[in-house]
Amino acid sequence: MRRRTLPALLLPLALLLTACGGASSASTTDGTDGTDGTDGQGGVTLAVGDQKGGYEAILRASGELDHLDYRIKWSTFTSGPPLLEAVNAKAVDIGGVGNTPPVFAAGSGSKIVVVGASHGSSAGEAIVVPKGSGLKTPAQLKGKSIAVAQGSSAHYQLVASLKKAGLSLSDVKLNFLQPADALAAFSRGKVDAWAIWDPYTSQILRSGQARVLTTGEGVVNGLSFQVASPAALKDTRKSKAIGDLLVRLKRAQSWVFKHPEAWAKVWAKETGLPYDVALDAVKRSYGTRVPVAVDPAAIASEQAIADTFADLELIPRRFTFKDYVDTRFNRDLPASSAAPRSYGKATS
Repeated sequence: MRRRTLPALLLPLALLLTACGGASSASTTDGTDGTDGTDGQGGVTLAVGDQKGGYEAILRASGELDHLDYRIKWSTFTSGPPLLEAVNAKAVDIGGVGNTPPVFAAGSGSKIVVVGASHGSSAGEAIVVPKGSGLKTPAQLKGKSIAVAQGSSAHYQLVASLKKAGLSLSDVKLNFLQPADALAAFSRGKVDAWAIWDPYTSQILRSGQARVLTTGEGVVNGLSFQVASPAALKDTRKSKAIGDLLVRLKRAQSWVFKHPEAWAKVWAKETGLPYDVALDAVKRSYGTRVPVAVDPAAIASEQAIADTFADLELIPRRFTFKDYVDTRFNRDLPASSAAPRSYGKATS
C-alpha cells in the first residue's frame, strides 16, 4: 500500500507555495485564457511575481482581472525566497510571500518593501506524526527526529512550538528536507515527526498516514505579505497600480470565502491537487485569510521571527523590520490581529 500511496502524495515542486525556503528560478507563464501572460491595457505594466494557484488564479476566478487600466505581466516562482530575489533585482514590482521569506531577504540586505498583509488561520502549520505514533504532546519530541524545510515558516513554527513545550532545537534531531524528500522519509519511518504547512498538511492527513501533534495556532502570527520593489513604489503610476491591485486582492479574498468549493476546483486544476485535498486546505488555511493593516503588532511579530533566526545564525545580520515596511496602503484595513474567517474544521 505504501508503494501505491507515496507517488500519489508527491506534489509538484511548484506547490512549495509561500512557505518554502528553497531556491528556484522563475519563468513567465502564459495566461489561462491563452494570452502571453499579460492582462489589462494601458501604458503602465506592473510585473507581478506569483506562485502556482496564487494571485493570478484567485484574481481571474473572482473576475478581478477584468477592466484593468494597467497591464499585469505575470512571472511564476516555486517559492517566496526566489520571488523576493527578483523583487530585489527589480525584475518584479510586487509579489506575495509568507511570513518568513521577508525576514531572510531583509536579513541579507535585499531591497524590498512590505506593503500589504493578510492574516489567516495557522491550523495548516502543523507538526504531524505517524498515525500509530506513541507521541501525544510536543514535549515528547525530546530526542526525536523531525523533518523540516530549513528557513521555511514551518521551521519557525517548529522553533516556537518546541519553546512553548520547554524544549529547544538542541533537544531534537533536525532533518532539513524539502517537502518531497520529507514526505518520503516520513512515510518510510525514517523520521518521527514532520513540520509542514498546507497543502501538505491536508494532503498527508487525507492519506490516513498521519495525525496532528500540534499546530501553529497560538504560536505563530498567521501572516502573509505583499512585498514590493522600492523602485516601483517611487514610480507614481506603478505605485497607483499597486494600490489598485491590493484592493482587487482584498475583493478576491472575499470571493474565496463566499465560494470555497468553486475556488477549490480552480486551485485543484491549477496545482494538480486532488479536489478533496484542495478543499480541505482552503477550509483549513487558504480560504481563511483576511486582508489586514501592516501595523505595529504585525511589525513586532515579524521582528520576533527575525530575532529568532538571527539567534540561530540562520540570517547573516540583525535588522529592524520596520525599516522594510511602507504603510501607505493600510487604508481602513482591520488590525493585523483580526480573527481569520472560519469554515469549521476541515476533514482530517
